[in-house]
Amino acid sequence: MGWLFLKVLFVGVTFLGCLYPLVDFCGSGDTRGQKPNFVIILADDMGWGDLGANWAETKDTANLDDMAAEGMRFVDFHAAASTCSPSRASLLTGRLGLRNGVTHNFAVTSVGGLPLNETTLAEVLRQAGYVTGMIGKWHLGHHGSYHPSFRGFDYYFGIPYSHDMGCTDTPGYNHPPCPACPRGDGDGPSRTHERDCYTDVALPLYENLNIVEQPVNLSGLAQKYAEKATQFIQHASASGRPFLLYVALAHMHVPLSGTRLSADRRGRRPYGAALREMDRLVGQIKDKVDRTARENTFLWFTGDNGPWAQKCELAGSVGPFTGSWQTHQGGSAAKQTTWEGGHRVPALAYWPGTVPINVTSTALLSVLDIFPTVVALAGASLPQDRHFDGLDASSVLFGWSQTGHRVLFHPNSGAAGEYGALQTVRLEQHKAFYVTGESGAPTWIHPLASRNECGLPSLREPSAPPSPLPPPPQDRPSAPTNTKTRSLYSAPEFLASSELVRTLTRRTLTPLLGFKCQFGGMLNGSLEIF
Repeated sequence: MGWLFLKVLFVGVTFLGCLYPLVDFCGSGDTRGQKPNFVIILADDMGWGDLGANWAETKDTANLDDMAAEGMRFVDFHAAASTCSPSRASLLTGRLGLRNGVTHNFAVTSVGGLPLNETTLAEVLRQAGYVTGMIGKWHLGHHGSYHPSFRGFDYYFGIPYSHDMGCTDTPGYNHPPCPACPRGDGDGPSRTHERDCYTDVALPLYENLNIVEQPVNLSGLAQKYAEKATQFIQHASASGRPFLLYVALAHMHVPLSGTRLSADRRGRRPYGAALREMDRLVGQIKDKVDRTARENTFLWFTGDNGPWAQKCELAGSVGPFTGSWQTHQGGSAAKQTTWEGGHRVPALAYWPGTVPINVTSTALLSVLDIFPTVVALAGASLPQDRHFDGLDASSVLFGWSQTGHRVLFHPNSGAAGEYGALQTVRLEQHKAFYVTGESGAPTWIHPLASRNECGLPSLREPSAPPSPLPPPPQDRPSAPTNTKTRSLYSAPEFLASSELVRTLTRRTLTPLLGFKCQFGGMLNGSLEIF
């Protein structure tokens, strides 16, 4: 018993006074020299235009911009869905929601999660000798076997779902604002009168299976994430074992932290301050990688979906992808929708000596590609009993190719129709929207738009589905303000071509997907050109 006690005492090294989880960093397995390390950082609700390297108007991402200059930037990179849980499920499985079973967000009251017959990236790499860790938001099930500790991660520190899904003592900025957790027994109602606010559940912070703080102190959460991430990198690097670290940030999801606010001449003071805080956090992680395992660690930064437009000045920038045709009808063109602002996200790759520096890639890539690419680079094998929707993008990362997907599907994420339905498809430089639903029903409009928030015009239901209209002149890029990027994309342009849409589905898309596409009654087909 004495040796067992000493072993437990040895691995229970403290991190800032807390007992470090019993992660076997010294177990057998391939050494770091044989296999690369991976750090995947996922921002939450970050707009394509929130990255300064993408959009000259943004001045708040100095560290990320440096990473872009020292690595590869992707300007045609897409989330696998336009909302939280489905996008994260696709990152960890390499599969669309119709395949992995996650087509909508999990709630606080959800008892399930990512189906247990799905194999996660962490499980594959752990089998290949990696030590695996996750920091941040999980949102793929928080009960029993759905917890990240049972989905392949040796270490977990974070929150089980979005940080607006529980009350805190420091609520931060939200629209509408939410109150702090009620104090004392029977002090106030269990649910606030404001919609979308929780007061009956205090947001928990987990370390492995233990709740270490409840409610979470949002003002200190970013620093805790930075500390835990850098400590994991330090211990894993010292052990000689290869590692996978998945960091799912709270930024830029509301509520935004109310700390470290500073003057912002552009009138986005809370959002700009939060963006700078996120940038500092990413900078700390990158600095730790550079000091400990610079030439053998691949760092991949991207986002889960576009900005949450209904949050007004607390939402990010879609850059040029404003979706004017959609917004002119009274709807949103960002998060939850299949318009570019909903799923085109910032993406950077950094691996000194391997990924070429200061390169901008126009390859059509997706969050779906992270799984097969990392598995290939790790020298592991994909599970053979399932179909993957992502591709191995190694040749693009190494600068050997600019070819990504020829076809990329965008599922409905709550804006209209059935959750997970393949509502939009990209075919090379064309994008086809399948507008379905009962005659006269405005299912093509984001439902929240009718609330007339952020100065949106009131929604009036049309008597018949609209025809595609060309975007107004102001939606097309004018004189370049960012010469590095403005020539690499163009704003949408539409062509009414229902027959072409049907042909794409019948002859090209169905065979690629592997099962028959069911789009219901097509009311209209529109084509978007990039």
